[in-house]
Amino acid sequence: MFALASAHINEEQHLNSLLYPRATRPVAVGNDGMVASAHPLASLAGLRILEDGGNAFDAVVATASTLNVVEPYMSGIGGIGVGLVYVHKENRVRAIDFSGRAPKEASPDVFTDDTKDDGIMAAMVPGNLAGWLTMHETYGSMDRGRLFAQAINYAENGFPVTYTNSEIIAQVGHLLRRFPSSKIILGANDRTPRPGERLKMPQLAMSLRQIAKDGLEVFYGGSLGRQIVQGNRDLGGLYTDEDLGEYRAQWLDPISVEYKGYTVYTTPPNCSSFQVLQILKLLEGLSPEERRFQDAGSLHLFIEAAKLCITDRVTWAGDPDYTTAPLAGLLSEAYADKQRMRINRNAAAVVLGERYATDRPIGALKPGSPEEFDAGMTTAFSVADRDGNVVSVTQTLGGGFGSGAAVGDTGIFLNNMASYFELEESSPNRIGPGKRVDFVVAPTQTFRNGKFLLSMGTPGSWGILQTTPQFLTNVLDHGMNVQQAIDSPRFRVSTGLNVDMEERFPLHVRELLETKGHQVNVLPAWSRIVGGAQGIQFDPAEGTFQGGADPRRDGYALGY
Repeated sequence: MFALASAHINEEQHLNSLLYPRATRPVAVGNDGMVASAHPLASLAGLRILEDGGNAFDAVVATASTLNVVEPYMSGIGGIGVGLVYVHKENRVRAIDFSGRAPKEASPDVFTDDTKDDGIMAAMVPGNLAGWLTMHETYGSMDRGRLFAQAINYAENGFPVTYTNSEIIAQVGHLLRRFPSSKIILGANDRTPRPGERLKMPQLAMSLRQIAKDGLEVFYGGSLGRQIVQGNRDLGGLYTDEDLGEYRAQWLDPISVEYKGYTVYTTPPNCSSFQVLQILKLLEGLSPEERRFQDAGSLHLFIEAAKLCITDRVTWAGDPDYTTAPLAGLLSEAYADKQRMRINRNAAAVVLGERYATDRPIGALKPGSPEEFDAGMTTAFSVADRDGNVVSVTQTLGGGFGSGAAVGDTGIFLNNMASYFELEESSPNRIGPGKRVDFVVAPTQTFRNGKFLLSMGTPGSWGILQTTPQFLTNVLDHGMNVQQAIDSPRFRVSTGLNVDMEERFPLHVRELLETKGHQVNVLPAWSRIVGGAQGIQFDPAEGTFQGGADPRRDGYALGY
């Protein structure tokens, strides 16, 4: 179990947490392990592995493969992702990149804006399976067949469709109907499954059985992979046998910053999660009066800090093999101090937007100069075990069901993550053969005095990079428990002066922000636009886990 650190959740923090809105559900608790994911059946699959003596690296495979079945529009074998891994026996945090690559035939001149963003040509080489099984092969302890058993069962025998499942499938049904594989989800009657209806995916069950038996090789270079490639080509895609056969997940060093005595880790480029760390560094220098919960002045400063960091991110983010972000400068104290001075306390700044563009609106923020200081559909889940290992994963298909096509009679839907590339020649994130995309995900792990305290991550497209520091500061600054931090209302900056805010922000706060020039767009009380976070918190004083999951989706945390 974890060595004890100084108590993170002390009496003062507990009393402070009572000042904030109650969570929608009790925080999950456990002595020996915790799984927090976007679907209760996936969390249960991971928990069963832990209860049977498996470790976090085993439970990741069970959780992720079950999510492939019960949340098929979000992630799966045909998608890409990244993870953070705290290996207790090594006392270190590692990052693992399984974010795929553009096919070798993906030169910019073969795409239009439409084919890059949508359909079978938008499918990058899938990396998720490589990530899951590389983690398992490196640190796991259980037989691979046991890990896929729950996912195979649900795919073969069916699982009850949730209200969220039914709603999202209905929203993206038109994307599915372009391909014969729509019958996998919509059936012969071509209709959205109803809540409570049992959805079966027998083709996917067969693919999962092959993987459980033969491992990575059957997909990356083997018979299943050849089915994927041929099915992709038959529909007009760009895959080659070499694209899958040569793909491997990569172990990397994470990036981190110190924030008020905590060390916050996240994944390195090609992830653009450095934006999360940048925002934290700008907020760190604000006074306590400027960091109050749901205070209009504090929110203004948070929003303006986010705009500056967004502007830097679209300037520097991309595949590190092709563009080098000056991370030391971007994350330095000196640069944070300089950028913080650019914030107008009384007026909102115009921001270019969340992605690269050549036309800059009049008055839009320009990026800073960090060099001088240099020395749609996604899911997130976390697993922690009794030995102190913690795994935090964010993975995606891109849009709902990704490309919309399951290929080669495999039941595996391919991603459309090429949509996150650019075609502009001047962009650091321009698509090209074998390139990794600017990946806007940001799983995080937080430590104090070298001891694990918190794992949090969320889906939410580019908004991930804004909403993540919001729920992190809810815990680290305001002493909320992990469920409170996730439940609290969130905002998201878009373009120009626009800021989207859940309606649970007090009316007077939204009105005061408008007096500073913000164009406030009110979202529903619980909006998926601002993510669907999951997290695990460790109480070092008691040696217990707390888990939180987002009510904005089907999130569920389970401990034992």
